[in-house]
Amino acid sequence: MWDKKIAKITIPTPFPVGDVYAYVVKGDVLTLIDGGPKTEEAKMAIETGLKELGLQLNDIEQVIITHHHPDHIGGVDFFSLDLPFLGHVNNQRFLELSPDFIAFNHEFFSGFLNELGVPHEIRSRVGNIGRLMKYGCERTLTGFIQDGDELPGLPGWKAVETLGHAQSHLAFYRESDGALIGGDILLDKISPNPLVEPPLARGEERPKSQLQLNDSLKKLQNLRITAVYPGHGNIIENVDELISYRLQVQHERALKVKAILAQKPSTAFELCQTLFPKIYKKQLGLTLSETIGQIDYLESLGEIKGEKTERGMVYKG
Repeated sequence: MWDKKIAKITIPTPFPVGDVYAYVVKGDVLTLIDGGPKTEEAKMAIETGLKELGLQLNDIEQVIITHHHPDHIGGVDFFSLDLPFLGHVNNQRFLELSPDFIAFNHEFFSGFLNELGVPHEIRSRVGNIGRLMKYGCERTLTGFIQDGDELPGLPGWKAVETLGHAQSHLAFYRESDGALIGGDILLDKISPNPLVEPPLARGEERPKSQLQLNDSLKKLQNLRITAVYPGHGNIIENVDELISYRLQVQHERALKVKAILAQKPSTAFELCQTLFPKIYKKQLGLTLSETIGQIDYLESLGEIKGEKTERGMVYKG
């Protein structure tokens, strides 16, 4: 069903997050925003969703992605290779998966996991690009979109760089009515995970994902957003209220982490075990990213300090 020239397609995923949404947007160019994972179930869902709109795969004239995570990009391979494929330039390294980037990613996580105090026997669960991109697409972007750019073929829509959940994340804003196609930057039931990624180049400081995520949410508060069409969950209309709530909850959670560290100085891995005792083994990458996000946030406020030790960086409240 069309809603202000936007139509949602629900796509199943093999991930704990559940269904993901792609959006068809009418303009000068019929555009698909995000594409779901590359599975047969996803392809059937896309074809069915388009059919309900009176469309077929070959009616889509371009694809734009919000970010490079496989639940948002894999289905791009179901469309013609000639289709324009657009997004943030930082997607490209995950789409190309060059030998140099694969090596760099391995180097980064090897050193970083040492710093976090993660035992060697479970490190393979973190930073494995092959496993991450298994459901991704096998093509690279044909063009790049930057913060503030008007979307090609979609007059009135502009890109809003919203880093934090991914270093490639863009949301798409239509000022005329306040609609925002938000990817994963703001979800109604859960807070997006501030996922750790390598820096963009060797020798650079790693991005502080939680701090970026907070800045991106504050950036959205400066826009007149009436509805967020998210990558997961329900359409969000109480945008400012939800953003304020997310920021407050994250701050309160960080203060609880500070209290834990005041009682028991810990490495990031030890803290992760304390915060997520039941799920850290199954979701080590996600839980470590959450833990590191809180550490980065507290360090930015001067609330905790780290000290290098033989077992890794130990943080004290």
